[in-house]
Amino acid sequence: MTKRRSHGDGGLFWDEKRQRWIAEITIGYTPAGKRKTRKAAGRTKTEAKDKLRDMLRDLEEGSHYDRRYTVAEAVRDFLEYGLPRRSKSTVDKLTLLAEKHIIPELGARKARCAGRDGDLSADDVDRWLAKKAGELSTRTLREVLSILRRALARGQRRDKVKRNVALLCEVPEGRPGRPSKSLTLEQAEAVLTGAEGTPMRAYVVVSLLTGARTEEMRALRWHHIDLEGKPDANPPVPPHMMVWRSVREHGDTKTKRSRRSLALPQRCVDALRAHRDKQDYQRRLAGDRWQKTDLVFSSAVGTELDAANVRRAFRRVVDRAGLVAAEWTPRELRHSFVSLLSDSGMPIEQISRLMGHNGTAVTELVYRHQLRPIVEHGAEAMDQIFADSEEDPAA
Repeated sequence: MTKRRSHGDGGLFWDEKRQRWIAEITIGYTPAGKRKTRKAAGRTKTEAKDKLRDMLRDLEEGSHYDRRYTVAEAVRDFLEYGLPRRSKSTVDKLTLLAEKHIIPELGARKARCAGRDGDLSADDVDRWLAKKAGELSTRTLREVLSILRRALARGQRRDKVKRNVALLCEVPEGRPGRPSKSLTLEQAEAVLTGAEGTPMRAYVVVSLLTGARTEEMRALRWHHIDLEGKPDANPPVPPHMMVWRSVREHGDTKTKRSRRSLALPQRCVDALRAHRDKQDYQRRLAGDRWQKTDLVFSSAVGTELDAANVRRAFRRVVDRAGLVAAEWTPRELRHSFVSLLSDSGMPIEQISRLMGHNGTAVTELVYRHQLRPIVEHGAEAMDQIFADSEEDPAA
């Protein structure tokens, strides 16, 4: 007779209806005392025994991984529950990346990552990344791999995933992204001229002449703008705007240093005054439909503009300026601000403060192509100093 298995060793029996050998183990009990089991089926008794041994080993290691839990389920669970306090736009962006690039190609793999047939492996991830490197930029590759890593990590914390194999993989070099660029002085003047008479005039003028971020401009309120200043104060207070909000979760600026007050050039003051008058006219036209948001840049009924609205309107201005509209985005007004100040000889430390950066490192890293190579000036100055010394007979 076949020897009966000991308690805790699981069970093995033939299922006549399914025509399969069934391996079964007890993984715990419900609060009501009902036994919870995990089962696996095999065509042969040997196959079922192997699965029983695997389940017992997993249980002994402290986890019982769900054999049916897929990468698609892990990723969707992360997108639904693993992004608290993130803005809707962030969740939408990550969902789009996952649904387009991760789930169609890796979603059917088992997420337990235990090294068995059908499980997601590091080789699977490497091959997937290598394929995507021909389609996506390096930055986007980094984002999709981050989604996969975070989804598997969430599964690990819930005993559904054994290993996070995505941590074993590196981001390959992707397609080069479109580099940011800046307007020359002539192009900047053309864009300012092209903005005249359009709803974007004040937006373009203030963005270009203050370097505010696009998300800061869209969140700007009238009560944060002083178009008069206090010229009689000691010291005098110039017209200025307080960049204290941003179109981000909770309305915070990107960093603490980004919360800053910027003096407004006269051209900005004039543009904002004209813009305020036009907005007052829009408010009267809208009547009861007007939303009291206090936004400086808003729709025809006072509601917040989204990034796509601003991008389309800005490209119409660029087209009027005689430039190729598809090649420019509103954020490049900020790059142009850096470039124009750098060309005028302003030190990078001052530019960094105006940009709202924590230090010059970020300014140099992100806007390095827009910065004038001031380092060369030291060599030029020393050449001049020592050239003068050589001509001095007293030297």
